[in-house]
Amino acid sequence: MIITGKYPNLRMRRSRKEEWSRRLVRENSLSGSDFVLPIFVTDGKNRKVEIKSMKGVYRYSVDNLSSIIDRAINNKIPMIAIFPETNKKLKDLKGSEALNENNLVCKAIRNVKKKYKNYIGIMCDVALDPYTSHGHDGIIKKNEILNDETVEILIKQALLQAEMGCDVIAPSDMMDGRIGKIRKELDRKGFKKIQILSYAVKYSSSFYGPFRDAIGSKNSLKGNKKTYQMDYGNSDEALREVSIDIKEGADMVMVKPGLPYLDIIKDIKNRFKIPVLAYQVSGEYSLLTNAIKNRILKPEAIYETLLSFKRAGANAIISYHADYLDKILK
Repeated sequence: MIITGKYPNLRMRRSRKEEWSRRLVRENSLSGSDFVLPIFVTDGKNRKVEIKSMKGVYRYSVDNLSSIIDRAINNKIPMIAIFPETNKKLKDLKGSEALNENNLVCKAIRNVKKKYKNYIGIMCDVALDPYTSHGHDGIIKKNEILNDETVEILIKQALLQAEMGCDVIAPSDMMDGRIGKIRKELDRKGFKKIQILSYAVKYSSSFYGPFRDAIGSKNSLKGNKKTYQMDYGNSDEALREVSIDIKEGADMVMVKPGLPYLDIIKDIKNRFKIPVLAYQVSGEYSLLTNAIKNRILKPEAIYETLLSFKRAGANAIISYHADYLDKILK
């Protein structure tokens, strides 16, 4: 490379000199529309209980959801994700409560749709782990997670959520073939407009601990989920998973966790040009929150981390920080 003229010809710092100039040439930014807000629901009335392992995150009774959803709408967040803390007495080996039209998720869907109509979208996980006594996402037989038998239950769970009014069905179980079968059944029952967000790339990660605490499955989980969630040493496998789910009818795909897998987000976006969501999971949230509380990091670290997902190519971010967007975006 030959450089001519007086050195340096181009001074990159010129565009960084003033705040207005930095904003002018900024390649990525964040707004409320970039987020999905996860909400935990629990039994009882007029309840708001902080989750010990996730400071600043709460479980809400169904009748108290407006206190958090109103903030989400004010922050222009387009969608919420509902997760249940199911009573231990209702859990069994097959996750039967997942098919109860009066379970916490179904009650929450009906409550939100009645009050808010289509002012905000609703996403619901399709998985059995909040409902099984063993904490796994599928049926167990002789210490093996049964794929096809589990998928048959997931189809019914997805259909029930659609009937209740859920807008985006999100299979998070990582069973093979479930996207195609769920799409086929939704279409057959007249739910052709319901979107599917596939947890296509869900790694068997160590960052899920606080979430499992929040839904009450942490202490009941037997063993690990490595036979169905992805090996975090693999990246090509992630592309294969996404390719399969797109062919089966997925409208969007998820990468979970988020920050340790920015390379995967970027690879998927570049390869498939499909809407990609990143899940900044509970462990990531807790690490950041605790570091800021102990003054190891400055609060701006939250914004920096969230922006990294957009820079990598994520269309949206599922984050517990989304409940504090009015502060974060400042």
